[in-house]
Amino acid sequence: MTTQVEAGEVLKRFSLEGRVALVTGSGSGLGERMAHVLAAAGAKVACVARRLERVESVAAAIRDGGGQAMACRMDVGDKASIGPALDAIAARFGGPVEILVNNAGATDPTVFYQMTEEQWTSVLDVNLSGPFYASQVVAQRLIAAGKGGSIINIASILGHLAYPNFINYGTTKGALLHMTRYMALDLLPHGIRVNAIAPGYFPSEMTNPFYESEAGKKEIDNLPAKRLGRLEELDGPLLLLASEASSYMNGSVLTVDYGHSVRLS
Repeated sequence: MTTQVEAGEVLKRFSLEGRVALVTGSGSGLGERMAHVLAAAGAKVACVARRLERVESVAAAIRDGGGQAMACRMDVGDKASIGPALDAIAARFGGPVEILVNNAGATDPTVFYQMTEEQWTSVLDVNLSGPFYASQVVAQRLIAAGKGGSIINIASILGHLAYPNFINYGTTKGALLHMTRYMALDLLPHGIRVNAIAPGYFPSEMTNPFYESEAGKKEIDNLPAKRLGRLEELDGPLLLLASEASSYMNGSVLTVDYGHSVRLS
């Protein structure tokens, strides 16, 4: 027996029409691209970051392109700033955040034995405590509203593997991957799915200075693809996890690195 599959029905499962989405750290790089992609798929997108002026320009660009977007200041490392931001988003878009992309990240590389307390705690606050608190408050509101949702944690292949001088960053990303699994189990009864994306090397405001250096260029040349990932190469994984196309995925990690993390050398 042949099963008939209509293209329209397949693509419909990737639609985010009418859904409310929030992307942390969406003032540049991966987060900016993700905000545009979610809006293009039909979501009403809240662009949030510590620096309001950065996300205001991103939200304006989305609106200029025909999408729905707003900008809001939110510091994921400060739990007190999360509730007011979610209140403003709900008032603007008529409902709670249903898709949360925990993208905000920080790094401050230093060899382990010379790392200061500030270098450790500042990265921990943004990369691990930030997603914990943002997810917790978003989940509480979804549960109160009786709605399901999707939480997507942006981790890194450095959560799988170790790289010299990145103990604060890599440790937080490894913990974020395991936190994804625990969150998925705790929120499963409420229809809130939690998954993660672990990108390989992609250009960003945070990493570009290294990639532009001689050491960075040598690192790129050693990659399986001989190049950095392109931002659009994360569009598919993002839309899959944000949409009903991944309705049976929970606690999963999608690694996007062209085989970098599975190669021995």
